[in-house]
Amino acid sequence: MKKAIILDLDNTIYPVSSISSDLFAKVFEFIDSLADELGFDTVASVKDEMTRRPYQHVADQYNFSEAAKNKGADILKNLEYDKPMQPFGDYKHISDTQIEKYLVTTGFTKLQWSKVRLLGIEADFKAIYIVDPEKSKATKKDIFAHIMNENAYTPADLLIIGDDPESEIKAATALGIDTFLFDPEGKHIGAKVTHSSPSLKDAVILFT
Repeated sequence: MKKAIILDLDNTIYPVSSISSDLFAKVFEFIDSLADELGFDTVASVKDEMTRRPYQHVADQYNFSEAAKNKGADILKNLEYDKPMQPFGDYKHISDTQIEKYLVTTGFTKLQWSKVRLLGIEADFKAIYIVDPEKSKATKKDIFAHIMNENAYTPADLLIIGDDPESEIKAATALGIDTFLFDPEGKHIGAKVTHSSPSLKDAVILFT
């Protein structure tokens, strides 16, 4: 029996694709301006990756110059989303449960908080942690360990729910915590994970 669950935000509670054209308009325009530096094919890949992974990680992967990396960060760190948002329909099955819930998400603080509030999910969680690479070197693994220590949880007490095998899933696995990979498009067949499903509803039976 699990005592608590920890959820990711982007592409776990809501689909980034539902807001990406509005949210990333300014930064995508900036990315387009880097075509000479990165190459046109790489620009398209960068845009795709940014809908799934933190900007800083994408910039590092594609070897942005320091000036380009900083300029993109400057655009994003003051960005807030202000249009209607909706979570995945299956998220209701999780939010309706009484288990203690924590939200751990990576991104720019102001932007992530704007999404939490527009989704109307703040009250679902005992605590919300935003891992902002611009403000701290802390990682999701560090936050998971902090949650365990602060609440006297053991790894067996927790379940991590997320969409990225290389982020929250990898961090949880390193700490010996069970994981549920939400993979609605079947992109991560064979990923190292305790449980995997295209439906968030399937996670509920693991902790209730």
